[in-house]
Amino acid sequence: MNTRPTNILEWKQRVLVKALLKPACYPHDVDSIEMIETHISFVLLTGPYAYKIKKAVNLGFLDFTTLKLRHFFCEEELRLNRRLAPELYLDLVPIGGTQQKPKVGTELNILDFAVKMRQFSQEGLLNHVLSCGELTANHIDEIAALVSAFHQRIECSPPDQGYGFASNIESSMRQNFTQIHTLLDAPAEHKDLSLIETWSFEEHKALIPVFTQRHKRNFIRECHGDIHLGNIALVDGKILIFDCIEFNSDLRWIDIINEIAFLVMDLEAHSRQDLAWRFLNDYLMETGDYAGLRLLRYYEIYRAMVRAKVARIRVLQSNQSAEDKKTALNNYKTHIDYASKAIAPTRPGLIIVNGLSGSGKTTITQLLLEKLGAIRIRSDIERKRLQHITPKAKSVLSVNAGVYAESATKDTYEELRRLANLILEAGYLAIVDAAFLLRWQRESLRQLAEERNVPFVIVSCIAEDEELRRRIIQREQVGEDFSEANLEVLMFQLETREPLDTDESEFVVIFNSELESASMLLQKVSDILQSKRRD
Repeated sequence: MNTRPTNILEWKQRVLVKALLKPACYPHDVDSIEMIETHISFVLLTGPYAYKIKKAVNLGFLDFTTLKLRHFFCEEELRLNRRLAPELYLDLVPIGGTQQKPKVGTELNILDFAVKMRQFSQEGLLNHVLSCGELTANHIDEIAALVSAFHQRIECSPPDQGYGFASNIESSMRQNFTQIHTLLDAPAEHKDLSLIETWSFEEHKALIPVFTQRHKRNFIRECHGDIHLGNIALVDGKILIFDCIEFNSDLRWIDIINEIAFLVMDLEAHSRQDLAWRFLNDYLMETGDYAGLRLLRYYEIYRAMVRAKVARIRVLQSNQSAEDKKTALNNYKTHIDYASKAIAPTRPGLIIVNGLSGSGKTTITQLLLEKLGAIRIRSDIERKRLQHITPKAKSVLSVNAGVYAESATKDTYEELRRLANLILEAGYLAIVDAAFLLRWQRESLRQLAEERNVPFVIVSCIAEDEELRRRIIQREQVGEDFSEANLEVLMFQLETREPLDTDESEFVVIFNSELESASMLLQKVSDILQSKRRD
């Protein structure tokens, strides 16, 4: 695939863009103009505003070769991006006049169209923020909240619309590999790509029943389609997700797990596995879509191949400097290496974290999931979800009644087992955060691990009774935790708990945060998982 100008249309557009580098072309004051070129667009930065012009190209997965098509897709870009970033997407403007003296905003002799955007500092892009070491856990939590809320309000694909079927998914995946192969020269590169390609086709075949089920259950929605670090920005201290895919509806009407797989992959490819797992867990906690994990690895590799393809396209662009081409080649290798590692066999396992309210279970499971790479399920969340109560909502709390009634507790632990099974089935390490104060509750999960033939660990969090009371009171005063367990609940737990039995000791790691460091616990748990996998 060659992206150099090959016809008069592309050449004329470059002449036009060059002419637009003059301040007189704009209906507002311009101090200076900078042009950024991607593989599908020209972006002109004028100070207060940015103007995005679609390249007159056909790359197979998009076609902007006519003025009518570019006008239509500019309208689509506005419609779609105003769902997540209305502050940025201002208007669709014509570019008229002549090739040598164009005027932005005039309809006289329309030459092209541009999406008018509010300009923001490129330093606000999250790939830049990350490279500066300034991307925080709070930013990740905000993104997860935005994306999960977005996915729950957007339109689902009607059954007869044709999106999200296994055949569509295979077609997009096949097109990626076909296009990448045409961009490669070295036999070794073709060989590395072919290994990933073979795995992807085999995995797709195995997942066909899952694709079908997801389609029937309305998980195919009109998503953003391109959520990665370069399409998220901090603007005036607020997270904004922009640059939705407008040019190809098949790449936008997708499974919501396909959507989040891109950002998970991108964070991991940038060596921030901790933030990737944090984002994934935040998102799943909000949506409850643990069944979607069965598709996650497939889509992560698909997304890595999308980035690999874009990198190789940029290598061939005529405007790229030698340094830009070197960077693009490095990006290609990064994503091929990522996918090559990701297709390796998975290593699932099951960790349950037990302890009284206030013993630090949630704090320590957050560390474990980020450092070990795991999916956590919390009884505080799933207990409410079963009662159709949102995670952050307050329920009517009464010991041994309501959401804490004996029957509700039984239902909660059965649900935790079901979800843990989904996570293990998908090939991931599962962490279950619950009190697990009764033997039957722990035994149910131990039996699951045995059935799945995966390592099993019990992390038992302990603290002095007075410290437990202090933490619960402090938690209630802050009011930001999902747990509603109060001192009354703690007293009930102290009276009814069943201590760990001697036959459970081989699975147990005891942790007291007042006496031990979290890093020591992490090492102990890692060692047990490793040893049991060898056994």
